[in-house]
Amino acid sequence: MPELPIVLDRTGGRPLAVQVAEAVREATVVGVLRPGERLPSTRDLAGRLGVSRSVTAAAYDQLLAEGWIEGRHGSGTYVTEVPPAPRNRPARRRTAPAAPTVDLYAGSASPGTIDPAAWRRAWRAAADAPVPGRHERAGLTSMRVAVAEHLLRHRGLVVGPDAVLATAGTSAAVGEFAVAALRPGDRVGMEEPGYQRATAAFRAAGVEVVPVPVDHHGLVVSAIPAGVRAVYCTPAHQYPLGARMPADRRVALVRRARDERFWVLEDDYDGEFRFDVAPLPLLAALAPDAVVHLGTASKILTPGLGTGWLAGPPAVVAALEEHRRRTATQPSPAGQQVLTALIEHGDLARHLRRLRRVLAERRALVVDAVRAAGFTATGDAAGAHVVVPLPSAAAERAAVTGGAAAGLALDGLARHHLGSPDRYGLVLGYAGVETDPLRRALPVLAGVLRAAVDGDRRSVRPG
Repeated sequence: MPELPIVLDRTGGRPLAVQVAEAVREATVVGVLRPGERLPSTRDLAGRLGVSRSVTAAAYDQLLAEGWIEGRHGSGTYVTEVPPAPRNRPARRRTAPAAPTVDLYAGSASPGTIDPAAWRRAWRAAADAPVPGRHERAGLTSMRVAVAEHLLRHRGLVVGPDAVLATAGTSAAVGEFAVAALRPGDRVGMEEPGYQRATAAFRAAGVEVVPVPVDHHGLVVSAIPAGVRAVYCTPAHQYPLGARMPADRRVALVRRARDERFWVLEDDYDGEFRFDVAPLPLLAALAPDAVVHLGTASKILTPGLGTGWLAGPPAVVAALEEHRRRTATQPSPAGQQVLTALIEHGDLARHLRRLRRVLAERRALVVDAVRAAGFTATGDAAGAHVVVPLPSAAAERAAVTGGAAAGLALDGLARHHLGSPDRYGLVLGYAGVETDPLRRALPVLAGVLRAAVDGDRRSVRPG
């Protein structure tokens, strides 16, 4: 039987039986007493509390009348299976179930394309790995070897395992780099519009973030302000506008980085996904002495692994390892082990081939539907999102709001700006929704876009 947390106030004017009943109710509500538990007899409880049996009997009678407890003949007194709601509480209002939401948000993964057998095999391999007996601040050796092989085969980057660090993902890697390789007050150039989680990671480290404009070829190298200590960019598929940085601009960027002695952070978040031509060489391949390459499993597999990687010059790798040693931090080994198994068994390569086919099909569906509705879809034939430009902030807000009402989760372009937005539209992702639901959602999306633009035109019509 449970020890009931009953404390009686014998100096006040409230009857003791009332206090006992209230204490039992409270113990039931907060979970100290659970449905089906047996209570002490009135005699035993009276003895514990130092009161007469008439006090506990009166309290039990009241609780029995209210339905909090029940007596079972020959067995005792028990807490009821379903305690009643407290009196005087307003009835809970019934609401209609929320409409199912189709995820068209940029940056979503596509876990539905992962082969369940490969996924289970990778987790079994992770479970069979020896229990770590010491910290591996740089990441598991097996993971670093596997990632180096992955970068060579899929991104053409020749890098040794010693130059690879395991991370908890891109944003975490940016935060670690900012703390370990920069100082508070240093200035970092950031694409505008760009990845705002990276911006937040820099700012959390006390780094000043300055916007660098983006055009249809990606980061405008000539607009990088003097005196920056680092520049963050997404050259393979600019996030969110979708441009691919051409070769001459890549050369110009690494030349400035070397001449002005700043680091380039190359976020290759979906570089494995091109649907038209082979990707251009990585910045890290052009200038391994000046470029810090970032990759993540969040987009190609699932953010649930919490795993990514950094490949960089020895000075950066050493600075991050020292930071982890001082702060006793390291990324979790579990996700690293699963990723390692997927790479070593060839399952990641097969998954990427399948995912490229699936995403290419979905992109074609989205682009065709958007164009058929009279709109433009911009961005290279790569990755897992396109941009649909809209004429104003009001039209963008109307589209996002209208989409939510119609069961579509839509991502507005304005939120991706560091400063005041100068571009508006939708950043349409197609990884987080299966192909058949996507087909059904696209006519709804077309209607949402038309309604948003029609409303915007009416609002600016003269007279």
